[in-house]
Amino acid sequence: MQLKIIVEKHPEGYVAYPLGLKGVVVGEGDTYEDALEDVKSAIKFHIETFREEIFETEEIMETFIAEVVV
Repeated sequence: MQLKIIVEKHPEGYVAYPLGLKGVVVGEGDTYEDALEDVKSAIKFHIETFREEIFETEEIMETFIAEVVV
């Protein structure tokens, strides 16, 4: 299964989370790769625990990141 993952770089390290899953699934690490491995493990656990009900009903075709001034 392929999922889109957002990875953010923070002063303390990296944070990663998937798109298209219900609930909170987050991974973190000192490196980009560590954060991806951690979120992959968290996703597997989330799927094993909650099964098919965690998936959004519509497939995400594209993801965009935008900035706005509020």
